[in-house]
Amino acid sequence: MVGPGQRSGQGFASSHSRNQPTANPQVQKLLVANRGEIALRVMRSAREMGISTVAVSSEADRNAPFVRFADEAVLIGPAPSKESYLVVDKLVKVCKDLKVDAVHPGYGFLSENGDFARALEQVGIVFIGPSPEAMKVMGDKLAAKEAVRKFDVPLVPGTEGAVSGVDEAMKVAKTIKFPILIKAAAGGGGKGMRVVEREADLKEGLERAISEAQNAFGDGSVFIEKYVAGPRHIEVQVMADTHGNTCYLFERECSVQRRHQKVVEEAPSAVLTPAMRQRMGEAAVNVARSVNYVGAGTVEFLLDENGDFFFMEMNTRLQVEHPVTEMITGLDLVKLQIRVAEGEKLPFKQEDLRINGHAIEVRVYAEDPANNFLPDIGKLVTYRPPQGLGIRVDDGFEEGMDIPIHYDPMIAKLITHGATREEAIQRMERAIDDYAISGIETTLGFCRFVMGHEAFRSGKYDTHFVRDHFTPAAIDGQDPEEMAAAALVAAALLADREHRPASVPDALSGVSAWKLKRR
Repeated sequence: MVGPGQRSGQGFASSHSRNQPTANPQVQKLLVANRGEIALRVMRSAREMGISTVAVSSEADRNAPFVRFADEAVLIGPAPSKESYLVVDKLVKVCKDLKVDAVHPGYGFLSENGDFARALEQVGIVFIGPSPEAMKVMGDKLAAKEAVRKFDVPLVPGTEGAVSGVDEAMKVAKTIKFPILIKAAAGGGGKGMRVVEREADLKEGLERAISEAQNAFGDGSVFIEKYVAGPRHIEVQVMADTHGNTCYLFERECSVQRRHQKVVEEAPSAVLTPAMRQRMGEAAVNVARSVNYVGAGTVEFLLDENGDFFFMEMNTRLQVEHPVTEMITGLDLVKLQIRVAEGEKLPFKQEDLRINGHAIEVRVYAEDPANNFLPDIGKLVTYRPPQGLGIRVDDGFEEGMDIPIHYDPMIAKLITHGATREEAIQRMERAIDDYAISGIETTLGFCRFVMGHEAFRSGKYDTHFVRDHFTPAAIDGQDPEEMAAAALVAAALLADREHRPASVPDALSGVSAWKLKRR
């Protein structure tokens, strides 16, 4: 594998021509079509590889850390993403004007947009990701199921196509038995999804799912699956090159969710046996092969109470939670993405990969767990991330910055690694306790609750963790004086570590103890 700062002299192949490699130049200048922590994270790896970086930013982000870190930066529009980060023509023009070789899309925004990848390809710019064709198939849940069915990948019983109306839905439901799950064909993130437990609720559930799907994705197509009770959400990281090599980089457990979206992730899963891990990994590789996949991708599965797993979907991009995979494998997934896009072979075979210890990630959102996890905007009056052995923080904010209302409310990702799962949990508890944030509500308190809960510590939890175990009182019941004292101590300790004065709001007036320091 090429070391940091070095560029490979191997031949290259287009990331969109898996079976017919073409000469593809080394990436010398990379534009990151994203913002915040992921933009900064991609740029750091690129810089280590000796690659010049270009940032694009909206007016809301013009002074953000990722903009200052880049070698070049271009303002591309107003704060709303539909006027900046999502405007393909603007991004392509910047690439051409600055003679960019490649674009890394990060996650979200245009990362799974085949039209964007194709527009870049047409002007000779490498899109660091899979082909537009692979994205199209995997972006449609029905097309994805049809593709993987030929590779004997386990599927949840249900319809093979979109349901045409209530009568067909009723016929299917009676065949596979209630409860059922109605899902948007073009959807994700829990939108256009409805659980129907009895016949009397089917018509309303179907109509609401179709309406949500149409409003969210412009496509009202829905399909029906058997509802899997008490499932665990387990995903497998895959990496594929243009030479026909595909490997799985083990799994991530993502079962702690709110509103069908992940908050806590860990690798490896606490419940998979080596045999189950191999079966699931091989199934993930087959999913990738079903669309001639190239690059980094994630295959998501449901694991039921009997230990059977079923394919859900494939995310054709780098995942938010990729750091836990990096921690247990020692691999830099962004560097691998770039090298694969340049045409290099994967520098390892499946048998070379090993799991090293255990890693946990918690997402630090500007959300109020006590108010149904609603976003909370404001200024980061205090912002001091933790430091120490086995602690990693991927963030894109600094003390004094405002949390913009226009984008996802994630502030940072806090990751810990330990020799064992218990060590990783204990390290995460200490890291959360040391994370000083004031001015806004965050999910740190909720994540601290998760780390201490018996269901999580025992590994016996599923996607209903929040519903079954969490109430606002679980974090609001903290003693205010103890919390305020902890806030002051944490800020002082962190300031001492950094050899600078502690910054704590005057008199603490108007700011709750929990806002001063979330545990």
